[in-house]
Amino acid sequence: MTETIQKITEVIRTNNSFLLTTHEGPDGDAIGSSLALASFLRAIGKEVTVHYQDPVPELYSFLPGADTVFSHIPERHYDVACVLDIGERKRAGSQFCNFTNVGTTINLDHHLTCENFGDLNLIDSTAAATGLLVYRVAAAYGFAFDVNTALCIYVAVITDTGSFRYSNANREAFTVAGEMIECGINAWDVAEKLYENQPQRRLELLAKCLPTLEVFKEGLAASVTVTLDMYAACGGDAELTDGFVNYPRSIRGVEVAIFFRQLSEQKFKVGFRSKGKVNVATFSAALGGGGHHNAAGCTVDGSLAEVKALVYGIVEASL
Repeated sequence: MTETIQKITEVIRTNNSFLLTTHEGPDGDAIGSSLALASFLRAIGKEVTVHYQDPVPELYSFLPGADTVFSHIPERHYDVACVLDIGERKRAGSQFCNFTNVGTTINLDHHLTCENFGDLNLIDSTAAATGLLVYRVAAAYGFAFDVNTALCIYVAVITDTGSFRYSNANREAFTVAGEMIECGINAWDVAEKLYENQPQRRLELLAKCLPTLEVFKEGLAASVTVTLDMYAACGGDAELTDGFVNYPRSIRGVEVAIFFRQLSEQKFKVGFRSKGKVNVATFSAALGGGGHHNAAGCTVDGSLAEVKALVYGIVEASL
């Protein structure tokens, strides 16, 4: 792994133009890690273009560089493409997957099931967040962390560890977070922006979601659901559902939480969360998805009843 980091820093030193991207529906780690890498690269004089298939959620709009993200890829040649926190290449979206005018591709990820699609692949499933891999690369380069880069890394770490509540919150996560705070990050200010700044319609959507709670397998598993009708009633969208899966996960005795989010009439996004004893990446993989030990997801076709029957069957057979 050290050798791979050295190769990546050499690619950074010897190239000038960089295209950065992450997965569809980007979360805190996806956004934090990619914007941290962008901040680092810009600080050392590189040309950087950041592209996301989907918009930056309003929740993360305070991060430095969030307002520079492209919804399309400017047509030009890029020396290096950096793909972060993606699991599998197709999750970058059709624009990036069909874009070929790049030189070297670097893949940075901590998903347990990540594909080795890059020319250089820095993959470590023990890393609590992809943002920590960006930290390792920048530190190996000899970068003196500035407050903008530090803020993005800090957000990547605290969001993917559930504010250090999840079992992936290891020594590295705490150590790097502490170092980023020493760069000038105000931890309370970040917490307020992330957790004390939600729009009213998110609570309205949550009020419709919570009555869908189902607990099964003798209390070991539980789920909640959000449908298109609920979005329409609240004037909301998928961006507002971030964290909804943690409500069934918080129930005493529940080891596996499931979140069903309707994408279309016959398609659902299924998110899994574990308290640590169960590897939910196996459930996701069985349904064509991917993820980590404690957090994974997939897309399943069918009606809500059909999707639930399929997912519940897989979970019940494993618990």
